[in-house]
Amino acid sequence: MKILFTASECVPFIKTGGLADVVGALAPVLAAQGHDVRVMVPLYSKIPDTYVNEMTHVLDFEVQLGWRKQYCGIEMLVRDGVTYYFVDNKFYFGRSYIYGLGGDEYERFGFFCRACLNSLPLLDFQPDVIHAHDWQSGMVPALLKIQYAHLPFFSAVKTMFTIHNLQYQGIFGIREVQDVLGLGDSLWTNDKLECFGCANYLKAGLVYSDLITTVSPSYAEEIQTAYYGERLDGLLRARKHEVYGILNGLDVVDYNPAEDNSIAAKFTSEDLSGKAECKLALQREMNLTEDPNIPIIGMVGRLSNQKGLDLVDCVLGDMIDQNVQLVVLGMGESRYVNLFEWAQSAFPGRVACRFDMDSALAHRIYAGCDMFLMPSQFEPCGLSQMIAMRYGTIPIVRETGGLRDTVLSYNEFTGEGNGFTFFNYNAHDMLHVIERATEYYHDHKDVWNLLQKRGMTTDFSWTRSANRYVELYRGMIGETELRDPSEPEESPVAVVETAAPVEPEKPKKRTTRKAAPKAEGAAEEKPKKRTTTKKAAAADEAVTEEKPKKRTTKKAAAETEEKPKKRTTKKAEAAAETASEEQPKKRVRKTAVKKEETKE
Repeated sequence: MKILFTASECVPFIKTGGLADVVGALAPVLAAQGHDVRVMVPLYSKIPDTYVNEMTHVLDFEVQLGWRKQYCGIEMLVRDGVTYYFVDNKFYFGRSYIYGLGGDEYERFGFFCRACLNSLPLLDFQPDVIHAHDWQSGMVPALLKIQYAHLPFFSAVKTMFTIHNLQYQGIFGIREVQDVLGLGDSLWTNDKLECFGCANYLKAGLVYSDLITTVSPSYAEEIQTAYYGERLDGLLRARKHEVYGILNGLDVVDYNPAEDNSIAAKFTSEDLSGKAECKLALQREMNLTEDPNIPIIGMVGRLSNQKGLDLVDCVLGDMIDQNVQLVVLGMGESRYVNLFEWAQSAFPGRVACRFDMDSALAHRIYAGCDMFLMPSQFEPCGLSQMIAMRYGTIPIVRETGGLRDTVLSYNEFTGEGNGFTFFNYNAHDMLHVIERATEYYHDHKDVWNLLQKRGMTTDFSWTRSANRYVELYRGMIGETELRDPSEPEESPVAVVETAAPVEPEKPKKRTTRKAAPKAEGAAEEKPKKRTTTKKAAAADEAVTEEKPKKRTTKKAAAETEEKPKKRTTKKAEAAAETASEEQPKKRVRKTAVKKEETKE
């Protein structure tokens, strides 16, 4: 099968986020399965010279943008069985930035989309499927259907559009986009290209692609709701039978603690001794207090509101009071940069931050931390939690999107789970789960080791996901029948839980810990209550009879609706001070009999 990826970034050449990881990892896996996979990305000035020097110039031509004609060159590089094409235009892509500063993003990526389509006949590559990624490639399916489908070369080409993050849509003025791409007025209606009075590149991909995918099954469901749908939920619901969620995978070669040269000591799921060395090395590198007994919580990623950092802001002091250390790596909003700079000075030796994009340091954080925190407001898929588990670091996440699909909260009664989770977007819910995780870290080492091994042995590779994409590709071109998106996807977590051993003593330990505080506060009331219920001759009659009467009568009233007995007992106590001691005993026995009958 011939497959073309169009995307704005791809590892190892250029990366700003998870999109690059997906494109760069999925393409080689598909190529290894025997498919002819090619990738088109812009030739940014930021691409390292080591890769540019390996490229071969294959062709150049002009791209029509309204009344203008712009130069376009195609450079080629073959790597890991994949052919990469780089779209060259110094005016658009020779800048010092990748996204968002010039005010002409609609023109830059409009040029890119048209250049991708125009180059295919010249390259003599006729794909079965064009797989477009995110809004920067959103106009590829639209232009293909509107302006190219009548041409014999393009008539049989199918398109898939993948949403990596619905929040970023490529919204611009209609007149500007019309001027660049030559799209007539009839196309600017709310069922086509217009979106709330604007042009929307991501909506164009959603409307005109043959199939829509996103990067996790849960996120595919969430974006069809108003809360997560970013004003496109109605369109996604209208196409719900063509919206599929496929969980992203990991590059298991790059993220492998047994072979990783970036970390202080290598380790495996069978021998975790090297992880302790990685922890000590991380504490030294980040100027944290060197103590193997203090758990380290790591955070790696963009410093933005989406990542749930406002929750961390609310309870940061309470988190540190749990006797933990916090390591943060990332770049982003100044609000959170200022927050962690303050925390680093306020809690010396306990909080450490680096505001950078340092891949090697990220590896050392994944390997050296004990826990990894991701309290995201929303998370289409998330790779960090999977990387953390690969390195034996236990994830603490909010149940949303891909986090919900990959992390199952540990259940002490069944033994299932591979991490710790919370559902509500609430700072104190997050804090409670952190407290629970630290309790297991200190008091239940057997459970902790079990969770580490489960995470490290879970199959988060691209193989399963690649097979699912191939299934959809074949369905689009008519080789197989497409199955309904509502059918549940096989979860890699579920596979682990089926095979993983369950610790039989965990429920006992947790029950004992919960029962202990109640026993201290209640003293000997429970034994007395039970003794009186069975037999009304126990110790001091004045105390023993009064308390069982009061409690037993309430329970009996709720269970057997004997409210008159409750009132009669109160009247009898008020009216007769010299009542015989046997009469209350008789009533207690009746109540006890009633209670036993109710239970039966």
